[in-house]
Amino acid sequence: MLRVKGPQDMGAGIIFAVIGLAGLYFGKDLTYGTASRMGPGYFPMWLSGIILGMGVILVCRALVIKGPRLEPIQIRPIFFVLAGVVVFGYTIAHIGLALSLFFMTMIAVQSRSDTRQLEMILLAVGLSIGAVVVFVYVLGQAMPPWWGR
Repeated sequence: MLRVKGPQDMGAGIIFAVIGLAGLYFGKDLTYGTASRMGPGYFPMWLSGIILGMGVILVCRALVIKGPRLEPIQIRPIFFVLAGVVVFGYTIAHIGLALSLFFMTMIAVQSRSDTRQLEMILLAVGLSIGAVVVFVYVLGQAMPPWWGR
């Protein structure tokens, strides 16, 4: 009988395998093509196959190598990161990239209980300015950088 020696690897392997299988399933109707004439399904199928392969390797590793036990799920980080992303998605069209990213960062950073206020503000300001410079001015993406533009 097979015995799981590495529960974390087993869990990660199953998740990777499910994601890889889902990618293969949902990409099955796309034209595959060849290496010299790639179709729209070429890259997704390869990527899904690689992810599935990683999952199989992790599951096999979990059966052979002893690893740490599974940690309990922590709700706080999941909640604040998802809340930050939702706030970003709803506010970017109304208040622009800079302020939306600032608020998203301030919310997402709350997932850690040991972060100081100055660190949070500096991180949010730095990410906001950097994102506006890169995405709006360097790459020319069509998104409002600031409020009212």
